[in-house]
Amino acid sequence: MRIILLGPPGAGKGTQAQFISKEYDIPQISTGDMLRAAIKEGSELGKQAKDIMNAGGLVSDDLIINLVKERIAKPDCANGCILDGFPRTIPQAQALADADVAIDHVIEISVPDDEIVKRLSGRRQHPGSGRVYHVDHNPPKVEGIDDVTGEALIQREDDQESTIRDRLATYHQQTSALVDFYQNKAAEGGDAPNYDKFDGTQAIDDVKQQILTALKG
Repeated sequence: MRIILLGPPGAGKGTQAQFISKEYDIPQISTGDMLRAAIKEGSELGKQAKDIMNAGGLVSDDLIINLVKERIAKPDCANGCILDGFPRTIPQAQALADADVAIDHVIEISVPDDEIVKRLSGRRQHPGSGRVYHVDHNPPKVEGIDDVTGEALIQREDDQESTIRDRLATYHQQTSALVDFYQNKAAEGGDAPNYDKFDGTQAIDDVKQQILTALKG
């Protein structure tokens, strides 16, 4: 079971990936984790990626695809894997198909931009421990103060509304085109991956059950 997870930042992909990973005993693979692991292992592809990154360059789609192929050949991917955050663009998706990397299922978790902004901009963090709160869903006992140490909480730059809106704009420009790409593939039938879209504004458990039902179908 090879699965691609699509959806904007803050849609809950990571949470759902954990459920799927546990249900099917398959690893969740992000490009960042994959790059770091390849560099740490010192594989040939890892060395190439390290040289490019050290020089301040962007790792090419070809190199990423080869890293994906290397990663999914490892024993822990024998039952499949979840690709989280990759592919991000049509060229990457096409390169994945051209490399004969078969995908069984594409899952899109859809959440409106304003809801994403509300979710992410409400986060507050205690810098020392990494403890995370939310002004609405998980507020500290005293506003702006860590429950354990009494120290001030911060809003990370990543969680400021302007930054979130920029990230969402990038997502819509690049990644949302993948929705059309994979929906069109699914419509072709044959070996094309199944495509399912879920409303990520529902309760986490409801989304989980709907995704697992679709995967079993």
